Amino acid sequence: MKHTFYAAMMLFIVQQSIAQIVINELDCDTPGIDDKEFVELKSDTPNLSLDGYVVVFFNGSDSGADSSYMTIDLDGYQTDPNGLLLIGSDAVEPFPQLLISANVIQNGADAVAVYLGSDFDFPEGTLATQTNLIDALVYDTSDADDTELMALLGVSEQINEGSGNNTNSIQRNNDGTYTVAAPTPRALNDGSGEAFNAITISTSQTQYNEDEIITLIFTAQENVTADLEFSFSLDNSGFNSSDYAGPTTLTIPEGDIIVSIPLALIDDDLDEGDEEPLVRFTDLQWPYIPNNNFLKLRVVDNDFTMADFGTPINPTYGVVSSTQPNGYYDSLDGLADDNLKQALQDIIADPATVRAQTYNDCIDILKEADQNPENSNQVWLVYLEEGRAKLDFQTTSVNTGKWNREHTFPRSRAGYFSIEEDEIADGIDVYWETKADSLRHGNSDAHALRAVDGPENSSRGNQFYGEYNGPTGTLGGFKGDVARSVFYLAVRYNGLEIVNGFPDGIVGQFGDLATLLDWHRNDPPDDFEMNRNNVVYNWQFNRNPFIDQPELVEYIWGNMIGETWDQPLSVDESQLREIVIYPNPATDRIYIKGLEQQAEISVISLDGKILQSEKVEPNTSNINLNLQSGLYLFKVQFEDRSIVRKLIIK
Repeated sequence: MKHTFYAAMMLFIVQQSIAQIVINELDCDTPGIDDKEFVELKSDTPNLSLDGYVVVFFNGSDSGADSSYMTIDLDGYQTDPNGLLLIGSDAVEPFPQLLISANVIQNGADAVAVYLGSDFDFPEGTLATQTNLIDALVYDTSDADDTELMALLGVSEQINEGSGNNTNSIQRNNDGTYTVAAPTPRALNDGSGEAFNAITISTSQTQYNEDEIITLIFTAQENVTADLEFSFSLDNSGFNSSDYAGPTTLTIPEGDIIVSIPLALIDDDLDEGDEEPLVRFTDLQWPYIPNNNFLKLRVVDNDFTMADFGTPINPTYGVVSSTQPNGYYDSLDGLADDNLKQALQDIIADPATVRAQTYNDCIDILKEADQNPENSNQVWLVYLEEGRAKLDFQTTSVNTGKWNREHTFPRSRAGYFSIEEDEIADGIDVYWETKADSLRHGNSDAHALRAVDGPENSSRGNQFYGEYNGPTGTLGGFKGDVARSVFYLAVRYNGLEIVNGFPDGIVGQFGDLATLLDWHRNDPPDDFEMNRNNVVYNWQFNRNPFIDQPELVEYIWGNMIGETWDQPLSVDESQLREIVIYPNPATDRIYIKGLEQQAEISVISLDGKILQSEKVEPNTSNINLNLQSGLYLFKVQFEDRSIVRKLIIK
């Protein structure tokens, strides 16, 4: 009998202990990009360890099926002297004790719950349950009640935070009811409890060059009541104490509110790439807490390197050699039409050789393949035709000033998609086997992905080329590149084809063939494109053949259909690359070097009109021009071969 009584008492004590944790406040929707959403937990006793608890978020939409979409394990965390734990992104002020990504809390009708257990108990897609449930809140933003979700969690009321982009939060009252009011993160909802003094980090700017001075300013919410000594750190990734000079321990004097410190950035001779120091407190003690933290700055490295080849708008030719293995294309010789196309697919989709990487791996691939030849710390943006810092890859819903990944053959047109594993960047040596029928892998095929300005990617949408021609005022140096990437995809994957005109909503079809042929012919492969072909080959073990052998386009889609392909009869690239045309950009005269036989020289506008044409002899060294400023094509034609170079007139 005593054992039974003891067990009952222990169960009662455990239940009372468990009942201490409640969801104190939720802000599921904030104006703008939803980066200030948070959830706040409350314990009845201060400084309570939260080991053994998890927070689980449930999706109440039809597609979410009242199942979990995010789980946060609370092991290692504890509430503060007011019994609170704030969970949110680094945009929330005061700064949360537990960080999550921005814009991940859904608006509703959804739910958040606290359980006894671990994150392993709630894999993504776990149906809401009352097993081991401590507290739950079902909420919405002016949505209909999700009665099924309420029943699953044993909740009788769904709380409305307000309509979209509201400035409210849902706050628990002491009697267990809820109030909707202005958010009070890290503070008790009834205004009681110990007051804190939040410290804010600020700077006059967020980007600096090496050898400049960063002045950090630390400002308290209220005057400090005694000398406040604290420390901070700037370490982040490769940025550390060797990159700056100055103290990292400061004191705000008693009765004062502010202190500042200048830190000298060290200008070394190393190309470490642009870096992002992360200013954060390391030892603040209650009642002092961070109002903001993890302040990210940018230090631009002036020791970037430049490639020995040009950008797509100032191209060079023959500097970068193809890294294709000997005999890579030999199996194509003597073939024509469908046999030629099939043999080409057998090379670039060979399941015994070719590798498929994840979509997130492609971020690293593009940083290398699309590196700006004029600055090794930047990527070259297709369409916009300029460099942008590699560090400015888009990671939130805000795309202004950011770059992301452009599918030259849009996903909605092709029918490929992402899977959960695509979110992992697992490196060059981890890959999927792939074949011609592996259309899903087209989503992460770097031959058809380009670094692109975020807003320009949105502007292009899923338009066909010809409907979309690039931003006004740019030189169109991307046109041949994107055409050849689409040609590549149409051979690499079964289910994709290029057609005339603009097909309406037919998945797998891409237009317009005539436009793509024109872009390919008028913008031949340059060193930038050959370099990216080599880089992607290093990752995927296949190449874009229309960069290595651009004439193949004519044999499959163009004016040589039906003709037999034979490599020895193709252009002798090594000889043609010895021909140099300079200066470029030019004004009224250009010079030719390396011409060993008579040739016909033509200057062609981008719409295909021949503006100037003349025969020149081997000893001819210059040609006079009378052209307006702009981009032209300069064609050198021999009896059986030709080269085309871009020519810029200033």
